[in-house]
Amino acid sequence: MAVSADHCRISLSVAIQSRSSVALAGRNPRGLVKFCNGEVMGKKLQLSQVQQGGSSIKNKKNGHVCKSLLTADVAGESKLRDLDLERRDPKTVVAIILGGGAGTRLFPLTKRRAKPAVPIGGAYRLIDVPMSNCINSGINKVYILTQFNSASLNRHISRAYNFGSGTTFGDGYVEVLAATQTPGESGKKWFQGTADAVRQFHWLFEDARSKDIEDVLILSGDHLYRMDYMDYIQNHRQSGADITISCLPMDDSRASDFGLMKIDKKGKVLSFSEKPKGNDLKAMAVDTTVLGLSVEEALKKPYIASMGVYVFKKEILLNLLRWRFPTANDFGSEIIPASANEFFIKAYLFNDYWEDIGTIRSFFDANLALTEHPNKFSFYDAAKPMYTSRRNLPPSKIDGSKIVDSIISHGSFLTDCLIEHSVVGIRSRINTNVHLKDTVMLGADYYETDSEVLSLLAEGRVPVGIGENTKIKDCIIDKNARIGKNVVIANTEGVQEADRSSEGFYIRSGVTVILKNSTIEDGLSI
Repeated sequence: MAVSADHCRISLSVAIQSRSSVALAGRNPRGLVKFCNGEVMGKKLQLSQVQQGGSSIKNKKNGHVCKSLLTADVAGESKLRDLDLERRDPKTVVAIILGGGAGTRLFPLTKRRAKPAVPIGGAYRLIDVPMSNCINSGINKVYILTQFNSASLNRHISRAYNFGSGTTFGDGYVEVLAATQTPGESGKKWFQGTADAVRQFHWLFEDARSKDIEDVLILSGDHLYRMDYMDYIQNHRQSGADITISCLPMDDSRASDFGLMKIDKKGKVLSFSEKPKGNDLKAMAVDTTVLGLSVEEALKKPYIASMGVYVFKKEILLNLLRWRFPTANDFGSEIIPASANEFFIKAYLFNDYWEDIGTIRSFFDANLALTEHPNKFSFYDAAKPMYTSRRNLPPSKIDGSKIVDSIISHGSFLTDCLIEHSVVGIRSRINTNVHLKDTVMLGADYYETDSEVLSLLAEGRVPVGIGENTKIKDCIIDKNARIGKNVVIANTEGVQEADRSSEGFYIRSGVTVILKNSTIEDGLSI
């Protein structure tokens, strides 16, 4: 932080506002904090101490800051910097990444993998997005909660984010917490929802290494965005909020797919409704100029949607899960709406690119959007890179091919083909006279040697990759797929939904999805 009078005034106003919030909470604790039994798990709230402490800090700091503004006192400037650094200290934050449910809307990509393990952008997996955001934000304490089809996710995390991979976590950790059963009747249940998943591992926050944790960051493992979480957490701490919800303005067409909120002029959440429909949806429309949008933008996006990214004060979270709402299973549909009238919940505007990769169509569109010029989101950011598993693959080899507005991942072989507006994943093999258009090819987990390919062809079988003279459009090709010669995949009849798994593919939302490890025989037309 630069030492200047202007910057001092900015810090002063924020600091005073934050301390005022503490003092206000001290004067009227029951208005902001209300528990079933007045206790946080394992620790009783000392509201009187909070009140006294807030007043004490306020008096001492105010006197000192006035002096620094009048005399440019270096010690005062230093204390302001220390306060700012304390609010940005990532060592006092733990992140919890939710592995998601069964992923039925992303089926068949989730047939054998968890949602966060679904490949994206040619070389990454969805889990790499929140993990990279944590690393770039300095947050090195991460738990990942999994339940469904977690084998490939566990394998990827162990390869990409262990201590020997080159990604250093210092005194931090990255741990996968799988759904498990424990003694007792309640311990026989699997995760019932996002809140229940965190509740079942509440004891981790009583662990010795969690003693310095102040805030818990709740993240989803199936979103695409780039965010500095410490800016978000600093805003949460300065406001004095119990819970902060990251949100973005939303238009009519998609608003009903998200949790929506109403806020006052200071960003306090007044009400929250999870995925409202019809009249309930219309009732959640607000003037989004309060978020800083222009009048024109506000008319296009009259809703404030939750991103499913939350920050909780640790003690507040534990109390909500254990005592206040012990049977609530979900944050978005149960705990957040029920807490809006009892706790100080604040909205944090994230007016940048963000996409929920929750359906086949959104997955398809988000991947192809990476090829646009200019693109809304890019993995190419040297200052805030996206990390993934280290594969040690060679550069792609491209012979006599034409590539237009596409992404070609490493370790691929392209021979005399045409690739348009497509994403080609790692280790892909595309042969002569193949035409790909509007296609997302996830690549392969392994290579077949030239001798293996020749042997398969001699036996009339299909090698991994795409055979000669094949034309593919509006398609997702899952890993290790074998597509033969003279195949046409175009869905010319415009079918929206079809189960042709016996033939190696589905059609979901008009997009043809070739199954992982499947074989499409020579000459087939879809």
